[in-house]
Formats: sequence, C-alpha cells, structure tokens
Amino acid sequence: MASIITATVASGLTQSADNSGVLQLASGTGNLVTVPSVTGTAMVSGNMPAFSAFGNVSYSITTGVDTKVRFETERFDTANCFDSTTNYRFTPNVAGYYQINYIGRFQATSPTIAYVMLYKNGSMYIVGNQIMGIASGTNFDLPASDLVYMNGTTDYLEVYINVGGTSILVNDNGTKQLYCWQSNNGNF
Repeated sequence: MASIITATVASGLTQSADNSGVLQLASGTGNLVTVPSVTGTAMVSGNMPAFSAFGNVSYSITTGVDTKVRFETERFDTANCFDSTTNYRFTPNVAGYYQINYIGRFQATSPTIAYVMLYKNGSMYIVGNQIMGIASGTNFDLPASDLVYMNGTTDYLEVYINVGGTSILVNDNGTKQLYCWQSNNGNF
C-alpha cells in the first residue's frame, strides 16, 4: 500500500491510501508527482527547461566584434524559456546546473582567428572554442559545451561569435543543422 500526500489551502496536508505501491505528492490543483522507488537519493524531475534551437538566416558581421548568434527556429522548448524571436537567449525558470551545447558556423575571406563564446547576463562567461589558421572561403564550425549554474529567475545565456578577417558571413541553414544550442537541467 502507498500514500498520496496532498497540499491544499483549506486543509493543509492530507494523506490518502491507494494501491499503487508508490508515494505520490499532489497539489490542491491536482498536479501529481510520483516519487521513484530507489535506494539512496531520489531525483524528482518536473518540467525542467530543455530546448533545441538553430539559425535559418545568414548574415554578415563586423570583423573582430563579438556578435550575438541568432537562433530563430526552435525544435522544442519544454518550458518556454528560450526566446527565438528577439533576444535569442535562454532564461530558465528553474535554478540548477545546465549543460549548454552550442555551435557557431562562419565563412570568411582571409580569416585570422575565430572563437565562439557563451555570455551570461550580458557579459562574456567563457570562450568556448577558438581556432587560428583557417582556410579562406570555407565553412567552419566552432562547437563548444559548458556547464553553467543558473538562478532560475534573472540569469540568462546567449551565444556570441567573433571572427577576424574580411567578408565575414555567419552561415545558417536549418536543413544542415548549422547552429544548435541545447540545454538540459540536471542537479549535481
């Protein structure tokens, strides 16, 4: 036999028996969470923010200037925390550590150096990947991945790219998956 523990405004915590064999927690509005049967620490996951987005428009950037990468198309956004229309930023509504994976793709004439960066709250957080000695006129991907703590209210993340050279084009093509920025929350 197991129990359902319900929190209501009128009655506080109430307990009722069921025959499922598991512990369940319910809010007064009927939201139900099942606590897994494990030995040790149990991780209870609700609607944790996770998303996948990519760019679908190519655009020119200025040499040597940190430029925000645009991710205009979402594959999915489980908690509506990614803005793909204006700011191209991720603002999770749950505090925790987030695994962020991102790729910047560019093409330049006479490139000298290129790097992709993760910005947190409007400032550079980390340089994710850097390359020098790039062949002129070829497409090049700069993949990176970082683990970042987010407070769940005001923290936000953005991806920037910086390329030295001339005639710099940030390439996007949704069918070729040229940009991908994904996040999954995990408690460590």
